[in-house]
Amino acid sequence: MRVVLADPPAYTPYYDHELATALAQAGAEVELVTSRFRFGELPVPVGYARRELFYPLSGRVFRRSRLRVPVKAAEHPVGMLRLRRREADIVHVQWLSVPQVDERLLGFRAPSVFTAHDLLPRRTASRRTLWQRILARFDAVVVHSERGRETLEELGVPARVIPLPISPSAVERADDGRTLLFFGVIRPYKGLDDALEVVRRIDDARLLVAGDPAQPIARDGAQRVEWRLGYLPDDEVDRALAEGTVALFPYRPELDQSAALAKALGAGVPAVCYDVGGIAEPVKRFGAGRAVPAGDLDALTEAARELLHDDAALADARAGARRAREELTWERSARAHLDLYRELK
Repeated sequence: MRVVLADPPAYTPYYDHELATALAQAGAEVELVTSRFRFGELPVPVGYARRELFYPLSGRVFRRSRLRVPVKAAEHPVGMLRLRRREADIVHVQWLSVPQVDERLLGFRAPSVFTAHDLLPRRTASRRTLWQRILARFDAVVVHSERGRETLEELGVPARVIPLPISPSAVERADDGRTLLFFGVIRPYKGLDDALEVVRRIDDARLLVAGDPAQPIARDGAQRVEWRLGYLPDDEVDRALAEGTVALFPYRPELDQSAALAKALGAGVPAVCYDVGGIAEPVKRFGAGRAVPAGDLDALTEAARELLHDDAALADARAGARRAREELTWERSARAHLDLYRELK
């Protein structure tokens, strides 16, 4: 089976790589169609081909220039035409760069699948009818959680649940038993202010903030906080995970799943999170930490305090993280995807 995976804006290049690799190992012929990732080196393709057919000028020449966005807009339809011309048995789109434009550019000769990583992406979430029309253009839609399936069901869109896989990590524990970890790209919906308040309320805790800010960061007055800001290479991410006792995810209801959460569980770091989207599902299913009502800062604080102060509870949560990474594998994800693809042929 020839599968074309498409991530035009290269929003999730590491997810793309892992899925493409797992599909290839399961026997599929896989081509990943994407654009240049501007923030670091990507893993070498394993058993699949990667083609950077989108944004050859804006992604390479203009970098941070103001010309990048208009040039990218001009290049986008060309990239979509190239994608439509690829030979495939299945076209599986991971992200759409410009939904308002892509609605008119979609249309593949082969059956097509869309993964709704962000159920209704933030920039166009209010345009529900737009997304109803877009999702209806695909033969199947994949989501990562039951909450995601229910959300799309409300729009009249059936979806297949394939949980977000967890990549196991060989990180060796080096935490001091009192470090709360807040990591990943720092955006307003991720609730950094709540994480700072939690550490303020737990006298013997410290907070490690590790990630690239996509918002202004006010560090004044923050006590017992270590800041490691910027786009972190893999070894620095691993170092942060090794030093984290418990990872905090005080997210607002903006997205369905979190790659940062999967990364934490893969390193054996339990999580404390708000129950928003589908983020809490692996935490609750495997006992990999604590999930508390959305926006309940008191409950978030008490859950973090419990895991930091109760050795037995922490050990149980760490065992839950290990169970999650043992069951939510890329191999199982690839099999579930291939089952779906075969149904559409």
